[in-house]
Formats: sequence, C-alpha cells, structure tokens
Amino acid sequence: MVKLTSGEVFNSHNGHFKHDSLFKKPPGSWVKTSQGNLMLAIHPTMGDFTKLMPRTATVIYPKDLGAILVSGDIFPGAKVLEAGCGSGAVTICLMRAVGETGHVYSYDIREDMVERTTKNVNEMLPEMTNVRLNLEMCLQKIDHDDLDRIVLDLPEPWKVVENAGHSLKLGGILLSFLPTILQVHELSETLKVNPNFSW
Repeated sequence: MVKLTSGEVFNSHNGHFKHDSLFKKPPGSWVKTSQGNLMLAIHPTMGDFTKLMPRTATVIYPKDLGAILVSGDIFPGAKVLEAGCGSGAVTICLMRAVGETGHVYSYDIREDMVERTTKNVNEMLPEMTNVRLNLEMCLQKIDHDDLDRIVLDLPEPWKVVENAGHSLKLGGILLSFLPTILQVHELSETLKVNPNFSW
C-alpha cells in the first residue's frame, strides 16, 4: 500500500515510476515502470487497509470483521457504540455499514489509540463524518441513549453490561469480541443475572 505524494518515486524490482504520473488518473489506471513493466494502480480495499494500516494495537482481521458486522446485524442508519477502538479497523467497518445516516460513538481510554484511529479513519474514509471518538472510559457512564448496537473489544466487557443495558434500545444487540473462553464465560454469567438482557 503506497500513499501517493507529489515528487516521490515508487521503487520495486519491476522498475520505478514517479507518483506524479498517477495524479489525475482514475483508480484502475495502468502505469509503466522504468523497465517497461505495467502496474495497476487501485485504491486499497477494506481488507487491504485493515491488514496494512498503521497500528498501535493488534487489529481485528477481515474474517472477524465480517462476522462482527453480520452477527451484530449492523445496518444503515444504526446508532452504534464501540468500546475499545484500538487502531480503528472495527470503527471504519462500522462507519461504512451504518452509512451517512447512522452514527458510531467510539471510546478508548488510551490517547494513542484515539489518535491512531482518527488518522486511520481520515485516511480510509475522509468524506465520512458520522463518527465521534472519545478519550474516556464508558464503564462508569454511557452518554448515549437509544443505541441500536454496542460492540465491545475490551478485556473485561462484563464491567460495561450494567450501563449497556440502560443505553441499548429494546431489541438492541450487545456484541463482544473475546479471545478466550474464560472471558466468554465471565461475560455470559454477568449477562444471565442482568434483567436488561434476555438469555
């Protein structure tokens, strides 16, 4: 993945070409290298970007991103809260899924994560303004009501269950991405005793 910059040169074993030769050309254009080889210039796909984007944390990869969008039933116009924005892979996918009429409220407690997510969002979706990034914990209070979905990428998501139950609209979905069965068990037990969630 190469970001085009005026005056820069792309070098490879197939030859080089000036970035300027691609300006004003549409995606899908061919460029000839110094060795006469043709290269196809395209915008990175969502999968390309999430695998290659700059990161400050391990990202959730495309196969899991798809499962999150489908299992969470993320739809156009939805109001979604995300806790644990990391490097922004989930944030970007949520933004695209909810579209311009939806909203994504993304929380993280680490300033470097919020900064990295902001940069990656602006790089991949510069025209979209339907996200609000917050540098704070949503464990004590969630400042949004009537949420359609809550997506958690936290090590201890059970600490958010109480607030999530009051912020989700009736029929809303809470989805948590967890790497270990012990975390899944702890979250399951917490949800079972919370009257705001059916189990």
